[in-house]
Amino acid sequence: MSEFKLEAKIRKSIGKNKVDKLRVEKLIPSIVYAKGKESMPIVLDAKEFDKIYLGAGTSNIIDLEIDGVTKPALIKEVQKHPFKNQYIHVDFLGVDMSEKMRVVIPVVLEGRDSIRVQPSVLMQLVNEIEVECLPADLPSEAMVNVEEMQIGDTLLIKDLDVFNNEKVEVLVDPEEVIATLSEPREEEIEEEIEEVDASDVPTVGEEEEEASEE
Repeated sequence: MSEFKLEAKIRKSIGKNKVDKLRVEKLIPSIVYAKGKESMPIVLDAKEFDKIYLGAGTSNIIDLEIDGVTKPALIKEVQKHPFKNQYIHVDFLGVDMSEKMRVVIPVVLEGRDSIRVQPSVLMQLVNEIEVECLPADLPSEAMVNVEEMQIGDTLLIKDLDVFNNEKVEVLVDPEEVIATLSEPREEEIEEEIEEVDASDVPTVGEEEEEASEE
């Protein structure tokens, strides 16, 4: 069972006018796709989905409670209104817990705000990787700690924690570089110095005030 649970109902409203009415009622017209099965139109509460989406993202199994029946699924695609804070549609991928699946998961560089070597510039070259495993073994992310990196160091796919997980197959070249640490360029240092110096220059108002005091 998943730690993420989301209630849904079979959606009988089809057509633009009807789905627009659902959105006005703070509901999201959605659909569940599953291999070898007919797609299932459902409807979700927008507020409840927002909470689940924030925690689960697209790489965690969700237990969809559809009219009392539990169906494990992944959030496959989320459509949002271009300028309104509103969900337009959500696609779910139904999951067979007994079959391996391929999923893209995010790469997380842990401790990037605590790198001991400063000044330095951390470049992340890979943001996500594809893995294959049983749904129950699906990691939510691929992580590596970067706090102890030194100038000139590089991290590879094989340095990620999931690479050593026997239950997970990483479908990416293990020698691919995911992050590098380098010295800041001279231009960046000069810009920082200029910004500091500019803050010390008095404004026109400050100059006039100083003159009047004299």
